[in-house]
Amino acid sequence: MGRLSRAELQQLNRAKVLAAARDEFAGRGFRDAKVDGIAERAGLTRGAVYSNFPGKRALYFAVLADLAERAPEPAAPDAPAPDAAHEPPYPEPDSTVSEALGAFARAWVARLPLVDTDTDTDTDEKRGSARLGMHLMPEILADESIRRPFGQLLKLDAILLGLALERLRPADAPQGRLVRVAETALTTLYGATQLADAAPGFIEPFNVVRACEQLAGLDLNDAWPPPYLPYIPHARPADEPWAPPRAVDAVRGEPARLADDGVVGILGLHRLEAAEELVRAAPPGATVTAVLVTANPGELAPLARLSVVGLRDCLRQAFPPSAWPRLQAVCDESGALAAAAGVPAVSDATEAAVRIEAGRIVARADGRGACHAAASAGAAAQARTGRAGGRRGRGGNINERQPLS
Repeated sequence: MGRLSRAELQQLNRAKVLAAARDEFAGRGFRDAKVDGIAERAGLTRGAVYSNFPGKRALYFAVLADLAERAPEPAAPDAPAPDAAHEPPYPEPDSTVSEALGAFARAWVARLPLVDTDTDTDTDEKRGSARLGMHLMPEILADESIRRPFGQLLKLDAILLGLALERLRPADAPQGRLVRVAETALTTLYGATQLADAAPGFIEPFNVVRACEQLAGLDLNDAWPPPYLPYIPHARPADEPWAPPRAVDAVRGEPARLADDGVVGILGLHRLEAAEELVRAAPPGATVTAVLVTANPGELAPLARLSVVGLRDCLRQAFPPSAWPRLQAVCDESGALAAAAGVPAVSDATEAAVRIEAGRIVARADGRGACHAAASAGAAAQARTGRAGGRRGRGGNINERQPLS
């Protein structure tokens, strides 16, 4: 076997550190785990650990994200496990909003440590997994620089869940927004998560599931308000090459469709709620992608991956493929995708967007409101094309809005 390249050696060492950290955190808990212990388990120096991860908390988030991404496809109840030649089982396509909320809640509570792990008769692996996640929320609560991005990550999760719920409604049903229902469901489920850790034996899973099912009938006065137009930037016409690197859509766990015509938003972790602008304002059929970027990729990028992938696992068990939201989410840890979109420097406050047609960037916008500007520019161009018998427009009028997706 030939000598490993520097990149290959770094990748190998990173994998060793992750495996060692998983064992250290599972065995000792996050608080008592030591970086020296992780280094010893990995057969590396303390410096080698820090060359791959900026600190213990960053390593902890990375371990949880890695475990979530490697989790096997969930099998439907009373169904055989899927093999490589078949698609994973999904709920029936005629599921109702109430049924989907119940299935989502069941998938969520199934992964909670609902009994005291000291007396549980489950496997050691389940005990270790439960113990691994117990310090996630305390670590988020401990630091404002983590709490604010986490709040926006939950906003993104609620948008994804709300969009999926909206797609389950019959065509003749009221077509209002369901993101507030999704927010309420996530509030309930995160509360259950906290109590499962803090008060073993208190949570009754059936009650949590039933409560989430009942949310479908709540009138939360949820409407999608138009933005205050004087403060929304105009999309600028452009004619630039679009050559994005390959990336993974974290919502589906498959290669992102970045070459399709559509709109791409570059969003810092303080601006993730703007992803809804991309979907609501984009023309029907457009591919919509939110690219998640941060000035602190060491800690926050794995937290972003963990949040979206955790939601994905529950979506798979609750929604048929036809109801999945059309929004893609790409965690751009290196900033390469943002750079390809013409945004070489990113921060947690970044909001920029580009519209893609035929493999080229044809419009762009920057600053607060950029996602709405670029997405509605595409809708305006599509409308003008229809009126002009096939003429393709450039730029766009941000004042034209689309119905709820």
